[in-house]
Amino acid sequence: MPTPPAVRLDRVSVVRNGTALLDDITWEVAVGERWALLGPNGSGKTTLLKVVGSALWPTSGVVEILGERLGRVDMRELRRRIAVVSASVARTLRPELPALDVVLTGRHAALETWWNEYTADDRAEAGALLADAGFGAPGFAERPFGLLSEGERQQVLLARALMGAPELLLMDEPAAGLDLGAREVLLHRLAALAADPAVPPMVLVTHHLEEIPPGVTHAALMRGAHLVVAGEVGDVLTSGAVSDAFGVDVTVEHGGGRWSARSAMA
Repeated sequence: MPTPPAVRLDRVSVVRNGTALLDDITWEVAVGERWALLGPNGSGKTTLLKVVGSALWPTSGVVEILGERLGRVDMRELRRRIAVVSASVARTLRPELPALDVVLTGRHAALETWWNEYTADDRAEAGALLADAGFGAPGFAERPFGLLSEGERQQVLLARALMGAPELLLMDEPAAGLDLGAREVLLHRLAALAADPAVPPMVLVTHHLEEIPPGVTHAALMRGAHLVVAGEVGDVLTSGAVSDAFGVDVTVEHGGGRWSARSAMA
């Protein structure tokens, strides 16, 4: 029996106050795939990610996540199987919370460690995830989340997401606001995750081709609430398709496992 896709959307629309935020989206993410979702501001990327994360109910269409159809499943239980890395998650965490405790909260998708009990093994796993991200130095685990740099916070949030052993990993612009060094460190970590067959399907939202890590297998382009093209990354990220999606003439290049785009007028 074939494995069902991790994500299946069939003619999904989201309409608010008469405006379509998503319009007739049909899309699938198979187990093992790593997706980059790109498009200009207001194209519907974050709204689509909220639907896939079971955080937003569609106006019409069919949504199946991890084999469960929205409307026939307890959304709270389904959300526990999905990990989200986004600025909105960061804003819900108490700034005084130590970095290790932030990672621990990912075990039960909580916001505070006192909501649940954690074992010594849980704490060891959280420490190992921080070490995998390059933060195994003494004292880092106790540093308050609010005092970390933007790059450090993104890495801690990613470790938090992995702490819950998710079946689907969603990331909304994880490199936004990072300087060059922090961005490259984060992309190196994302590339390692993309190459790990034990890591669940990944969907990464970004505005910039330069923020796509090596190992991404598929891409989708959005514009005006529509999914205009989706498929294998090399077939989608062409100069013509990216130019059409962003409404500007660009030249897309790929080398050394990385993507880039520049104005065709340059």
